[in-house]
Amino acid sequence: MILYKGKVYETSCQRWLLDHLEEDINDTRVNKKLDITKVITAVDALGKKLARGEYDEQIARLDMEGIKEQLDTVIQMVKRENLDYRLSLELPEHQESKDVIKSRVLPLGTLFHIAAGNMDGLPAYSVIEGLLTGNINILKLPQADQGLSIEILQALIETEPSITDFIYVFDTPSSDLEAMKKMASVSDGIVTWGGDEAVSAVRRFAGPGTKLIEWGHRLSFAYLSGWKELAPEIFEREIKGLADHIMSTRQLLCSSCQVIYLDTEDMEQVHEFCRVFLPYLEKAAERFPAASMGMRAEISLRRYCDTLNKIILEEETEESRIYGGKGCSLTACEDKELELSDMFGNCLVKRLPAKEMMTVLRRKKGCLQTAGLICKEQKREELAGLLAACGVVRIMRAGHMSKTFLGEAHDGEYPLRRYVRIVDIETE
Repeated sequence: MILYKGKVYETSCQRWLLDHLEEDINDTRVNKKLDITKVITAVDALGKKLARGEYDEQIARLDMEGIKEQLDTVIQMVKRENLDYRLSLELPEHQESKDVIKSRVLPLGTLFHIAAGNMDGLPAYSVIEGLLTGNINILKLPQADQGLSIEILQALIETEPSITDFIYVFDTPSSDLEAMKKMASVSDGIVTWGGDEAVSAVRRFAGPGTKLIEWGHRLSFAYLSGWKELAPEIFEREIKGLADHIMSTRQLLCSSCQVIYLDTEDMEQVHEFCRVFLPYLEKAAERFPAASMGMRAEISLRRYCDTLNKIILEEETEESRIYGGKGCSLTACEDKELELSDMFGNCLVKRLPAKEMMTVLRRKKGCLQTAGLICKEQKREELAGLLAACGVVRIMRAGHMSKTFLGEAHDGEYPLRRYVRIVDIETE
């Protein structure tokens, strides 16, 4: 299915539409300009429809984990007052540099969004960010979209028809490089969401004059310093929050905890922590059970395959050991590398003395996102500074690692600033 200038076409029409794409985009750029106030009104109206439950049936088809929490977050993010605040924060009015020079913040031009399929609704949200900055938007749908993005964008167009010529959606498979090159060739920027392979592929077919805006996969972790010295009530609160975070997110988000680091060189502390933390993780697994049958099956298969691999490769030693629980597990690891866990409630536990933090974490530079910090309050500022120096861009309480808040940056940057350019114009 293709959405082109407000009309829906069959996929078979792709070649014909792509032949007209550059001409239609150029015509829009010369003759039309988005009124951002109207865009905000349309997005705000969409949020109110979501809050009233008008899209509950379509959303239910996605069979998403934690859908209510995600939906509540989206509804807050698209409220008019929150969109206004975000624009004022990320795109403040540019000041004139000299009396005869006026500097204007203008759209980059045309954005080509290549969305990942691991987060439902993300493709439409990426386009909304493009609209908020006045850009024309070409969206290549991920295979697993199930038509939700087109329904959302059609609703925006119905609310505000002036948006019509600023949205083009194609359900082009990633294997159709010729079509993707055509979309890239008429774009000023390519917004890509995905892992290293996806980003590398985009770099290969993007033209030298096209700006690459990469939102790649990131790694997050918890860092515990002096956990045995914490007051019992503080330890209880923080450790329960970490367990709830791990199980509620299934460790599927860039901000999800993959590794729990302990500020120690003592491997016995790692084993002791696993024994202490496992009951908390099991209780969290009961509070946040896998909602769908498919998810439950995937969790079971992952655990079964992981156990077989450990047996076949004889990886488990006295130092490295799996602590299996009901619906979850912890793996005490000898190494110190930050890496992706088996997810779905299966977390890695490792040593990382503060003095080695820079050496270890800098090996993942560019991939670091959130650290969930648990420590005594008097050490928090020092450790937060060290984590930030290593390249971490979000330092939160362990239970708040995936919490969103108004005005937050994305992977250490304000996204809207990447979708605009500054134009200096000399006056008479």
